[in-house]
Amino acid sequence: MTSQSDSPHVAVTGAAGYIGSRVVYELSQVHPDWEVTALDNFYLGEVRRIGDVPVEHVDVRHREELEDALSGADVVLHLAALSGVDDCDDHPDLAYEVNVQGTENVAWFCRKTGAALGFPFSMAVIGDPDEFPITIDLPRDPLNWYGRTKVLNETAIEWYADGAFPSHQFMVANLYGEHEVDGRTVSKGTVINFFVNRALDGEDLTVYEPGTQSRNFVHVKDVARAFVRSAERLVDLRADDETGVEKFEIATDEDPGVIEVAELVREIALEERGLDPEVKLVENPRSGETLVDSFEVDTGAARSVLGWEPRESVEASVRDLLRE
Repeated sequence: MTSQSDSPHVAVTGAAGYIGSRVVYELSQVHPDWEVTALDNFYLGEVRRIGDVPVEHVDVRHREELEDALSGADVVLHLAALSGVDDCDDHPDLAYEVNVQGTENVAWFCRKTGAALGFPFSMAVIGDPDEFPITIDLPRDPLNWYGRTKVLNETAIEWYADGAFPSHQFMVANLYGEHEVDGRTVSKGTVINFFVNRALDGEDLTVYEPGTQSRNFVHVKDVARAFVRSAERLVDLRADDETGVEKFEIATDEDPGVIEVAELVREIALEERGLDPEVKLVENPRSGETLVDSFEVDTGAARSVLGWEPRESVEASVRDLLRE
C-alpha cells in the first residue's frame, strides 16, 4: 500500500451523506497527512464538517464548478447519488441528472486528468438473481429506475477509464447501522435502521410482503473501510500508470429474510428495553423489488485484492442501537 509520506489528495463527493461522511472520517483517521477534499450539495446530507475537513457546497450536475473543486485530486471517491429506490421512482428526472449526468461529469474529469475513481454501483443492477453466490459477473437486469441508473454508470465508467485512469467499482449490499461524526449521529432509513426506530417509537414493525425476501447486509462502517482500502490501491495503480476497472463485491455472509430481521429486532428490543413491538406483513408498494429468499455473495475479490473483511454484525449492531 501507499506510504503516508506520498501525501495523496483524495476527493469525496456526497461527503455530507451516510457513507461519504464516514469515508472522510476513516481517511482522516488512517491517513492524517493525506489531503482530503469533501464535497456535497446537501440535498439530504446534513454534515458540514468532519474533523478538520470542511464539506464544500458543490453539485456534481454542474461540471465546471465540479472540476474546479476536484482540481489536483489523485483519487475521487464518487459517492454523491440519489440512492433510494423510492426517491428515484418519485424524482426520475433528478435521478437522471444526479446519477447519470453527475457521474459522467466526474468520470470525464478523471479521463481528462488521470485521477483514479472509486464508485459504488449497488446490487440493484442484478435484479432477481437466479444463481448464487452473487458476483459482479452476473447479468444486469435491474428492476427499478435506481438500478438502471447504476447500470448506466457502470458501463460509462468502463468506457471513460479505458486507457485513461484506474477505477474501482463496488457492488454494495444493503446498508445498515449508524455512526458518529463530531458528536452527530449519522443514519439512514435502511431496513434495519427502520425496524429499530419503529421499535423505539413503540410502533409495529411493518414488513413488505412476502417477508421471505432475503437481503445481504453490510454495515456502513465496513463499507467506508472498503473505500479507504480502495483509495490506497488506486493511488498505487495510478502511480504505476495502470488504467481500467476492477470490480469488487462488498458484502457479508449475513443474508436473512426481511421478516427474520424484524423478528430479531423485536427479540432484542424486548431484552434490552422491555419493548414488544408486533411484526406485521403489509402490502408491498414497490414497483420493482428483488424477492429471492437467499442472497449469498462471493466477497473473495475484496478480501484477496483489497485485504478487506467486514467487522460488524447485524445482531451486535441492533443490540448497540437498542441498548439504553
